Amino acid sequence: MTAVTAVTAVTVRVPAKINLQLAVGALRADGYHELVSVLMSVGLFDELTAELADTPAVTVEGAESAGVPPDRTNLAMLAVDRLAAHTGRAPGVRLRIRKNIPAAAGLAGGSADAAAALLACDRLWDTRLPLDELVAIGAQLGSDVPFTLIGGVAVGEGRGEKLTPLTVSDSFHWVLAFGTDGLPTPAVYRQCDRLRAARAPGQPPDSGQRACVDPAILRALRSGDVRALATSLGEPGSRNDLSAAALSLRPELRRTLAAGLEAGGLAAFVSGSGPTCVFLAEDAERAEQIVNGLRASETCRAVRAVIGPAAGATVAAAEEGGGNGR
Repeated sequence: MTAVTAVTAVTVRVPAKINLQLAVGALRADGYHELVSVLMSVGLFDELTAELADTPAVTVEGAESAGVPPDRTNLAMLAVDRLAAHTGRAPGVRLRIRKNIPAAAGLAGGSADAAAALLACDRLWDTRLPLDELVAIGAQLGSDVPFTLIGGVAVGEGRGEKLTPLTVSDSFHWVLAFGTDGLPTPAVYRQCDRLRAARAPGQPPDSGQRACVDPAILRALRSGDVRALATSLGEPGSRNDLSAAALSLRPELRRTLAAGLEAGGLAAFVSGSGPTCVFLAEDAERAEQIVNGLRASETCRAVRAVIGPAAGATVAAAEEGGGNGR
């Protein structure tokens, strides 16, 4: 007889994302906007551990745990339920989430945890679904879940879930400045629609808006040229159609953007729906200089230097327990 061991716990590491471009187009019949986005995963990671348990539960800890629901409404728990229904498994899993990605920050923190839960439970239950099947399940949970599973750099279309991966020849140094309060994504989109309607009275909020990717950003990423990327990103807000909405809701972010540029940032922008401000640095030394400048400016809650692109959701550890002999 040989002893059979079963996996009893799986830990997955999953990155944050930033939007180098976010073009917001027409409002669709399903209530989402048509989008084109250039996404990059960066080296700011949440860790999620899934363990077999009689009763489903989730605990949240870590520096950025504030505002993350420790109950069944957590997107990671919803991911467990969705995968269980898809595979016919009972959702008897306890999740432990260590949060380093702030919530409601434009960094896909909730989506990252959902992606981690999908991958962790797929391994825990030994269902071993193909990645594209996990991606399809993730797309049902949120627009950013597929990208946080895959990582790297990609163009997102549709509502952001249709991905075309891009090859990047080098890494880039970034600085992330976290806002004091989060910005719920739906509120920022509603504000974007209001601002557009005010600029074009009598027209639908999405009238004349056509989402398209900027080829200059793609060329700079493929070449690995940091200066070319800085030029292609343009002025703060010029490549993110949600910037005006985020800045109107959080005017203090203008001071953060200005402080990061003054400290040496080559480019600055609000990531996604905000309020995280992102700064491109020429190298690691310049990134540290920007971090110090932003801390001294007291215009943000916390600052992190990161490198991107980073890998998507990755199994970091799997614990095995005893099983039955056979």
